[in-house]
Amino acid sequence: MKKPIYMDHAAATPLDSEVLLAMQPYFSEKFYNPSALYLAAKDTSKDIAAARTRVAGHFGARPAEVIFLAGGTEANNLAIHGVMKKYPEANVVVSAVEHEAVLQPARQYMHKEASVTADGRVDVSSLAGLIDDQTVLVSVMYANNEVGTIQPIKQVARLLSELRKRRKNSGNTLPLYFHTDACQATLYLDLHAARLGVDLLTINGGKMYGPKQSGALYVRTGVHLLPQILGGGQELGVRSGTENVPGVIGLAAALDLAYSRRSKEVERLQRLQTLFIAMVEDKIPHVLVNGSRKHRLPNNVHVTFPGVDNERLIMALDEAGIQAAAGSACSASSEEPSHVLRAIGLSDEEAQSSLRFTMGRTTSEEDVRYAVDTLVRLVV
Repeated sequence: MKKPIYMDHAAATPLDSEVLLAMQPYFSEKFYNPSALYLAAKDTSKDIAAARTRVAGHFGARPAEVIFLAGGTEANNLAIHGVMKKYPEANVVVSAVEHEAVLQPARQYMHKEASVTADGRVDVSSLAGLIDDQTVLVSVMYANNEVGTIQPIKQVARLLSELRKRRKNSGNTLPLYFHTDACQATLYLDLHAARLGVDLLTINGGKMYGPKQSGALYVRTGVHLLPQILGGGQELGVRSGTENVPGVIGLAAALDLAYSRRSKEVERLQRLQTLFIAMVEDKIPHVLVNGSRKHRLPNNVHVTFPGVDNERLIMALDEAGIQAAAGSACSASSEEPSHVLRAIGLSDEEAQSSLRFTMGRTTSEEDVRYAVDTLVRLVV
């Protein structure tokens, strides 16, 4: 039987063999609790410190600005709750296409949701109209997990910088922080926090060939978060709990590999993406390609086949050996159409006729051609 063609890398990536090799000692001979006082445990603590320094280097940050957590969802929750619980009378502004790990925490406070254009990009001028004197946090994801659209993060950062100056001149002492969920962007885009202009940034190991339930939050010096998990005071007092040492080591190793392979992999995936879109538009009448053509992650192809039930199509693709998705894996059990697709203007019927294909390191040109030919057989 032909090996399945995996095209759901936005949901999860396989653990890289080099990452696994780096992690293995910490499951057995280096199993120690890093908080213990004997030398072997202190050596493990030093390994965590070294991993933190490596991750910080990719952010252009200090080691003390990196907090290790159990994945992107926890990191996003810490960013939102950690700020908003400190300023309960303030409000938070998020984009309408954020992951639920940002939307749901934000909705527990006074919040506003910024609309996006038909290609999924936040309109910065419209965003500016939602930010008032009581806004303490703005969260706009770096790249969307469903349609792959890359957001104008630097433009948003410049807007917030100007608004901070106006606040200072008016005597308003409320801070205005900028958070970005970079979980989908980590493999393909620059994460240097200063160049992006962000105060908080989330990454997730399970989306970049690292271990699941590993993640990190960049927290700029001067941003003080209220801890959400209390206990022994680990992770610089922000996130208590005995460290997941294999996860930390694996996260750092995966991020190192992502940076070393980024340029060639982006170029390779862009070629495959161009081929996929050209073939599907040529062979399938009335197909719609969702998301930005210009500002798009190189591995993402999101398409609508009007009148086709996406769940049945996914099952038929699976039988043909192709693994794809209807949208975010985290909301796959929901009967509701994707909030992202609604936000870009698709009807519920169109949303329920849409599929996401996300390619990765093992995807070949042969895989793309087979996937499109199979779609033609099933849809046309």
